[in-house]
Amino acid sequence: MKKTILIVEDELSLSGYLTKELQFEDFNVIVANDGLAAMETYQAHQSELLLILLDWMLPKLDGMEVLRRIRKHDQVPVIIMTARDYVGDKVAGLDNGADDYITKPFEIEELLARIRVVQRRAQNQVDPNQIYQLATVQLDTKAHRVTNAGTEVQLTHREYDLLAFFLAHPAEVFTRDDLLDQVWGADFLGQPNVVDVYVGYLRNKLTMPDKAPIIQTVRGVGYKLREAQP
Repeated sequence: MKKTILIVEDELSLSGYLTKELQFEDFNVIVANDGLAAMETYQAHQSELLLILLDWMLPKLDGMEVLRRIRKHDQVPVIIMTARDYVGDKVAGLDNGADDYITKPFEIEELLARIRVVQRRAQNQVDPNQIYQLATVQLDTKAHRVTNAGTEVQLTHREYDLLAFFLAHPAEVFTRDDLLDQVWGADFLGQPNVVDVYVGYLRNKLTMPDKAPIIQTVRGVGYKLREAQP
């Protein structure tokens, strides 16, 4: 498994501390101190990265812009590090494609726990060069593209991950807790009904008129991908 972490942080004392702690945990660490350097370093090391620890407030190019540029090409996990703890900021980071969000100051144990979640997700991730098809819905993992009856469908990062997970496990029934662990991460602290909300989003975006919902509710258990219909 990949073991390299890119730290993007302009506070040298923090990046130095994190480098030391992560190296002690047997990770390879590379550091960039501003947004432009982050993009250059990311491009040079893209294939070997386990994840990126990305500060929000950066010189030259802020963290959100770095994240948006990376998400045009890659789904490498990104954990935002910032002193901004407003709910709106967290939502903005997640909506722009961040996988997690940690507020400064934080304990190294908390960060390591979040990194372990990312590693578990990597072990269960879908094939990065796979095209999944269910009836009129197609998901191309290499292009990170979803279409329905040939028309591209715009999904959020979380919606895409949830759909990809279902498509990679077409015959299985998953509880809300299963889906929270696999898609949101075992350390997710929100409400379990967030799964219901996102299943609803996918149904609204992908279910064709007069067809059964693409994701089926299994009463008293959870959800499963429905069988393809003619």
